[in-house]
Amino acid sequence: MSEEKKEDAVETAAEEAAASAEATSESPEAAANAQTPDAQTPDDEASSQTSRPSQKSQSASAEPPNAQTPEPDWKTLYALTLADFDNYKKRAARDREDTYRYAEADILKDVLPAVDNLQLALANAKEKADDPFVKGVQLVHDTLLKSLKDHGAEPFDSVGLDLDTERMEAIATLPHAEIPEGKVSIESKKGWMLKDKVLRAAQVVVSSGQPDGAK
Repeated sequence: MSEEKKEDAVETAAEEAAASAEATSESPEAAANAQTPDAQTPDDEASSQTSRPSQKSQSASAEPPNAQTPEPDWKTLYALTLADFDNYKKRAARDREDTYRYAEADILKDVLPAVDNLQLALANAKEKADDPFVKGVQLVHDTLLKSLKDHGAEPFDSVGLDLDTERMEAIATLPHAEIPEGKVSIESKKGWMLKDKVLRAAQVVVSSGQPDGAK
């Protein structure tokens, strides 16, 4: 064998030895990572373990998928609805009846001042009762009273009665020789009733008893 061939063989053997040395010089950690790519670090494992109990508690607190709300008592609800509707019908009927009965209250109340003025004129013309003009005023007065009565409106007396705050309005208190204390002595404006309701309260003066020095 020539010297050139020997040198070539020595170089080839040296290259093969260098390649094998590089293969064996790889770090153990790289080999371990290459063999176990899915391995978790200790911190990752601890965090995964702590998250598992919370997931279990959430699933335990969640409502079961097969749970159902209780069925309402339809019979009781139906009975309550019928009772409410019946009460509504009765209340509506009462309101409608009151509207019909007292619909003319405002108009009749506006007529009362005219009746008061006619009564005052007749009271000041007692000495002329035979005068045709006075007779005409009396006729108008009587006609108005009849019309008011036909609609359910009538006056009521107050003199000599106890003060009724629902039907009377006291405007003064004066002594009176004949009427006892606490009773109505003077009626300055007559009160009126419309069926069973007060159309206009009477304005009255209440007696405070006998005057001082009276026997």
